[in-house]
Amino acid sequence: MVKIAPSILAADLMDMKNEIKLVDANGADYIHIDVMDGHYVNNIAFGPNMVKSMRPHTKKILDVHLMISPVKKFVDEFIAAGADIISFHPDADKNSRNILNQIKSANCKAGIAIHPKVSINEIVSFLDLIDIVIVMTVVPGFGGQKFMQSEVNKIIELSKIRKKRNLSYEIEIDGGINSETGKICKDANADVLVAGSYIFSSGKENYKKMIDSLR
Repeated sequence: MVKIAPSILAADLMDMKNEIKLVDANGADYIHIDVMDGHYVNNIAFGPNMVKSMRPHTKKILDVHLMISPVKKFVDEFIAAGADIISFHPDADKNSRNILNQIKSANCKAGIAIHPKVSINEIVSFLDLIDIVIVMTVVPGFGGQKFMQSEVNKIIELSKIRKKRNLSYEIEIDGGINSETGKICKDANADVLVAGSYIFSSGKENYKKMIDSLR
């Protein structure tokens, strides 16, 4: 069954502790944390302190998506803060292979995120090293964008490569996910769906309903 990763970028920041506990209790598999530096993307959000502050309030997987450049010098801070998965954009740092090894050597899962402008061919050499690959179905940097149908082909291609090479990475989809676009991604063999606005704008009493609708 597909895993659901609510993105706290869309949560009520003034009530974050409660928001985390609510999505945890209502069926979240991962908690997705977008980290933005105002450099790699034109927005600023969160950092290792947010991961550290969340860690005591959930035992669910903390799925950290770094949209920062450079990457390498900040990785250890997110590991120490309690991240379970750390994914980054290889076009943001030339030390990608070293970064993957750095993450995995700390018993943390490592992932690659693919900007819509990046092709599968550009990251295929990393697929045997990673635990998860994030297919961005929006341009990274802001929540609430429209799902880019063109990126579904990447899900299909990654699924074929995984089967052909007998690899085990998860395929996670991030951007514009709702019950309709989620089904498209599931049909293409996605394993994890990141949803922000779809869940958190529904009202706290509806979190379970919205999470369940993505299954």
